[in-house]
Amino acid sequence: MKLIIEPDDGVTPLVQAVKNAKKTIDIVIFRFDRLELEKALEAAVARGVVVRALIAHTNRGGEKWLRKLELRLLDAGVTVARTADDLPRYHGKMMLVDDTLHVFGFNYTKLDIEKSRSFGIVTEDAKLVKDAKELFEADCTRQPYKPSRDQLVVSPENSRELLTEFIKKTKKELLIYDAKVSDRLMLRQLAELVKGGVEIRMFGKLAKGATGVDARKLPDLRLHVRAMIRDGSAAFVGSQSLRKLELDGRREIGVITSDEAIAKKMRAVFEADWALTPEAKQAAAEKGKEKDKEKDKEKEKEKETEKATSGA
Repeated sequence: MKLIIEPDDGVTPLVQAVKNAKKTIDIVIFRFDRLELEKALEAAVARGVVVRALIAHTNRGGEKWLRKLELRLLDAGVTVARTADDLPRYHGKMMLVDDTLHVFGFNYTKLDIEKSRSFGIVTEDAKLVKDAKELFEADCTRQPYKPSRDQLVVSPENSRELLTEFIKKTKKELLIYDAKVSDRLMLRQLAELVKGGVEIRMFGKLAKGATGVDARKLPDLRLHVRAMIRDGSAAFVGSQSLRKLELDGRREIGVITSDEAIAKKMRAVFEADWALTPEAKQAAAEKGKEKDKEKDKEKEKEKETEKATSGA
């Protein structure tokens, strides 16, 4: 399992994955403006790879652009399907390359990849790949999808259940990236964890109902990922916020992993981002002042000791 960190890794891991494809590429698209990735998909078709694109029926302000993308991909030989309109939004970001699954918290756009904090998970886990392929087929053919109760988090089918369980298992620390946490039941769950002594810190906006959660604005970068790190040993990355609509009403895709190396890397990114917040800088400055005062006191004691010794 691998972790993609944006904006650090850029678009290169995605383009390289497409270039390495041997047989098939299935890609779910909500927003897309990366020409190098589009060219890589075209080149894959040219060398005999079967490329299928499932494109959202709409996105805010970009429906005309999606239709133009469909035509360009069709001209290049990509098999194109459009999501149904039974859900208000098909917002998942997923790519299957041969037997490797990529789940992203970001769209295939310059804004998301180069100017936003986000993550992606790349895995060859056979169970996850199988579930993701079934999801892709179901949404392409507009058939019902029945998820397994496992690691692939799919809204509205199983996300509330899996993410509630993920949060409940927290013992000491829960770190969250989420643009807006507002679901009433999720807020209640977070509040119960805090009462039980769990430390919860997050980047993003927090609705009323979760007293004790330390929520701050992400410094320097745009926030465009939904992610959680639990006790430094498990993590969630996906497209669903802890909001009722994204849990119960839209198509969202995420993945839960117990890969400790992935969780530790994500935690390190979170801590680095946290250290850049004004609150953290102020706390560090105050701590520095306290240390300086202690040093001054120690120096004074040393001087007094020297005077007493010389006087004797």
